[in-house]
Amino acid sequence: MTPLSSKRKALRGRIFPEQTIPPEELARRKAERTKLGLRCREIFERLRPELIGKYYNWFIAIEPDSGEYLIDRKFLGIIEKVKEQYSDGDVRLTIFCLNERGTCGRI
Repeated sequence: MTPLSSKRKALRGRIFPEQTIPPEELARRKAERTKLGLRCREIFERLRPELIGKYYNWFIAIEPDSGEYLIDRKFLGIIEKVKEQYSDGDVRLTIFCLNERGTCGRI
């Protein structure tokens, strides 16, 4: 083994192994996010036809329990509105873009 490959091997370890999240917890969190996204998507699909003409390519943040939504032209603007509206920090929203697909960009 060369010195470079031994360094790479050392870098693969976790800095704080005691903070490793178990796979079951990661799967639970992913399922929760998927469920939230599907609930928000349902509301988005219902709102899109009436909003897309006036607010094309604007961002919309949807809260699935109440059906409330916020709209802004810019992504940072919608983030600021969410922070103002839900100042307690414990909020579950999904952000979409008011276009044909609802996507905000490429990841």
